[in-house]
Amino acid sequence: MRFSLSRKRFKDLSEQEVLALAISSEEDDAQIYRGYAENLRADYPASAAVFDGMAVEEDGHRQRLIDLHRVRFGDVIPLIRREHVSGFYARRPVWLIENLSLERIRTEAEAMEQDATRFYHAAAARTSDAATRKLLGDLAAAEAGHQATAEKLENQHLNDDAKSSEEEQARRRFLLTWVQPGLAGLMDGSVSTLAPIFATAFATQDTWTTFLVGLAASVGAGISMGFTEAASDDGELSGRGSPVKRGFASGIMTTLGGLGHALPYLITDFWTATVIAIIVVFVELWAIAWIQNKFMQTPFFRAAFQVVVGGALVFGAGVLIGSG
Repeated sequence: MRFSLSRKRFKDLSEQEVLALAISSEEDDAQIYRGYAENLRADYPASAAVFDGMAVEEDGHRQRLIDLHRVRFGDVIPLIRREHVSGFYARRPVWLIENLSLERIRTEAEAMEQDATRFYHAAAARTSDAATRKLLGDLAAAEAGHQATAEKLENQHLNDDAKSSEEEQARRRFLLTWVQPGLAGLMDGSVSTLAPIFATAFATQDTWTTFLVGLAASVGAGISMGFTEAASDDGELSGRGSPVKRGFASGIMTTLGGLGHALPYLITDFWTATVIAIIVVFVELWAIAWIQNKFMQTPFFRAAFQVVVGGALVFGAGVLIGSG
């Protein structure tokens, strides 16, 4: 834990401040759950209903805490939040929610409940008022029991068919947003850069010049593929997801595909660098075939035949042009 002079230590908080911190934490958690629900509603309505229910439960906790504060300390609740307390557990910024997968959101929710449970146990240990201590203990038990609540809500909203449908939808979204653009980029970067790299290599037999050409071809192709993918489809109608994510996946994998057989030319010996580059090309092409087989259900030998033959033709063209 880091100590900050601009923050109060948890052990220095008064009972009123601990209660106010609990109230603001419940407000934040309810907001986060509603953010999860809103983010999931279009594609995963059953899971969204689960998080709606969890937000309602957090609202109930907050109201019980406010009622207790009114009895003990009056209507004015001190403004104190997580970020005001040194070493207090933090929450992921709400704007990052949209970047999380369905399974990651569920994992984050479980972690939230564990953090809240630890807080209420610590808070209960610090108060001398019997009613406050009982409420905080009850809330600790409620947070610890949220897994059972979540399971109850899942049983209510997520039957086997709904869960299977949402899992298939999540898998499809992953494939369309990350795998398909990334695979297209890897294929383009691995294959399209073969001709300029090996043509330069055999024409000049200068490893540094070959590396620079390979670097320029790879980065240029990555930028082009990334912008093309992002601009080609906003994802609204096709359901392919964020164009920014797809653009990054395509652009980065295109660049990596080209750099794989450009980097060996940092070796000063021409034939050593060339042999290693050819081995890298072979590995790249088989990796593409494996990805097609695993994620796109393309028969492995058909994928391998298509990729290897295509790559061999481009490689041969580069060698012939460079040698001529």
